[in-house]
This record gives sequence, C-alpha cells and structure tokens, in this order.
Amino acid sequence: MLAELSAETFSILAVGSFVAGTIDAIVGGGGLILIPLILIVAPATPEAVAMATNKLAAVFGTSSAAARMLRASDIRQKIDRKLVAFGVPLAFACAASGALLVSMLSSEALRPLVIFLLLAVGTYVAFNPGFGKPQHASAQNRHRWLVGLFAVGIIATYDGFFGPGTGTFLIIAFTALLSKSFVESAVLAKIINIATNLGALTVFAIGGHVIWLFGLALAAFNVAGAQVGARLVLSKGTGFVRIALLVIVVVMSVKLGYDIYTGA
Repeated sequence: MLAELSAETFSILAVGSFVAGTIDAIVGGGGLILIPLILIVAPATPEAVAMATNKLAAVFGTSSAAARMLRASDIRQKIDRKLVAFGVPLAFACAASGALLVSMLSSEALRPLVIFLLLAVGTYVAFNPGFGKPQHASAQNRHRWLVGLFAVGIIATYDGFFGPGTGTFLIIAFTALLSKSFVESAVLAKIINIATNLGALTVFAIGGHVIWLFGLALAAFNVAGAQVGARLVLSKGTGFVRIALLVIVVVMSVKLGYDIYTGA
C-alpha cells in the first residue's frame, strides 16, 4: 500500500505529482500522470485510493494555481462572478454524485466517448486559429450562460466518476460558450475544478479511501508544480495555452486508446 512505500518509490511519485501539478495548472490532465503512476509503482493500491490521493493533491495544487492567476488584476476583473457563485456549489454536488457512481458503474465504457470528444475538440481548435482569443463581452447572452452552467454540471459529474481531461473540457466549454480567451477560461476552470476535486474527495474520504499524510506530502509537490504552470500561463498567454491544449488532447487520446487496447 501507499503508506509503506520506500523512499525511492516516493521520490518517483513526488516528481510525478510535480509534473501533474504543472500540467494541471496549464490546461488540465494532471490526473493522467499521477493516477497511473501510483498504480504502477504500487500495484496493490485499490483504484479508489489512487483516485482519492490524486484528488487530495489536486485540491491543493489547483487552489494554488488559481490564487496565483487571480493576483493578476486584469484576469481577476474578467472573472464571471455569477457563474462562480452558481457553478461552484453545482460542481461540488455533481462531482460528489459522480464519485458515488464509481462503485456502481464501470468507467471503461466512458473511454471511447472521451477519446471521440477529445479528438473532436482538438480538431476544432486546430482548424480555428481565432478560437480562444479575447472576444467582446457582447458575444455572450443569457442562453449561452445557462448552457455553460449546464456544462459545468455535466463535466463535474464526469470528474467525480472518471476524470481525465476535466480541466481541458472546462476550458473549451468556457471559451466556446462564454466567449472567453483561453487564459480567462483556464482561470475560471481552475476555480470550478477546485469544487469538483473537493466534491469527489469528500465522497472518497467518507468511504475511507484517503491516506491523508501520504496525500498531503504529494500535495506539496503538486503545489510547487502548479506555481510553475500558473506562471507559464500568465507569462506566455493564449497562444501557449492553445498549443498546450492541443498537445494534451493528443497525449490523452493516445493514453486512453492504449488502455482500451491493452484492457488496462
């Protein structure tokens, strides 16, 4: 089990948590690194414990990245506070509901759908160079805002149940529906992602799946990585996030496709 790992094995996981925090802060998808890594170095670990450990580390890492990004006044002023006010509690509740489904349904059935959605998203972004650039506020209306809130609920449920690509899907949803830039969407996605992580983590904690000291140790490295990722987003801007999003879409699609092929 995780609590009995050697110093060398923990070092591997610490590096993995750092890298996961960096990637998560930029465009999401950090769970694709840390969860498989835990299951590889500690194969006796139940999947629920691995997911819970990832959520615990991600709560701190994502919160750290969001706080770092919100220090930039130009970003802070553009945050949709109404969406945050409604979206955060909705995301928490939906993610908790999704986590409850883990023991009832198999996540294997979701993998082909997720790959299809990722490839569709990647294709659209790749062939629409203007997508993700700042738009005028008038491009948003009430209908699209409500659809955006509905998307938060769906993605949050998915995060609690399965999870890979949650941050990526949130960024795409906010960019497409609310006419935000990739950077603005990334910050908003972090805020919502904090709530989804907390919702799922609460369910895992009640179920006794959280190894607190071990998870908190990995969280420290996740926070360090998240700070690096947040700085890159703020300094490099929309073009950098666009490229990172396309890269993570390809990597995630290959990883999930490989899991299907090998039956992992």
